[in-house]
Amino acid sequence: MKVIVVNGSPRKTWNTAELLKKAAEGAASEGAETKIIHLHDLNFKGCSSCFACKRKNSKWVGHCAMKDDLTGVLEEILTSDVLLIGSPIYLWDVTGETRSFFERLVFMNLSYEKSHRSDFAGKISTGFIYTMNVTEDVMDACGYRYVFEAQQKFLAEILNGTSEYLVAADTYQFDDYSKYNASKFDEKHKARVKAEQFPLLAQKAFEMGARLTTIAKKQ
Repeated sequence: MKVIVVNGSPRKTWNTAELLKKAAEGAASEGAETKIIHLHDLNFKGCSSCFACKRKNSKWVGHCAMKDDLTGVLEEILTSDVLLIGSPIYLWDVTGETRSFFERLVFMNLSYEKSHRSDFAGKISTGFIYTMNVTEDVMDACGYRYVFEAQQKFLAEILNGTSEYLVAADTYQFDDYSKYNASKFDEKHKARVKAEQFPLLAQKAFEMGARLTTIAKKQ
């Protein structure tokens, strides 16, 4: 089993990356080979609307014709069994890198034909991990779940596999709150959430990685 882990956070050792690492460990516990890719290290852009993937008799159907650091990543994903994606929420959505990655991945496989939804012939199980500073109450009031569920639906329909997501809200953002202008946040509360809740989320991430790998084995 081959599992690709895509980190959409600029950080490699904080909340999103830590949960993705746990998800990868869960996949590995089921015998999967895992590989992590940090989008912030790559030089790429979002979809250029060239429509090469929609042209009749084109070799690019189901593939992205753009040539940059993401090209090989997308091709590698197409040969994987499980895709795990993680992103913090910045200004009501995933990071810019994650959004551009998502555009390229989904659109190259999105069919414009009436007869079928996707040009992808395989099956890839997917899991998305979202981390954010706001509480779950604020998250729900702002309609974030619409974004999460829409992306879950796209991944399931375009990659033809099981898709799920995990949310980590009210996260601990800094190593020392006294160094930042952040008086609206209670550091003691944040520290308590990190100590009490984050380990539980890490376990859920581990279980998600293991579960999706097990599902992919049966597909």
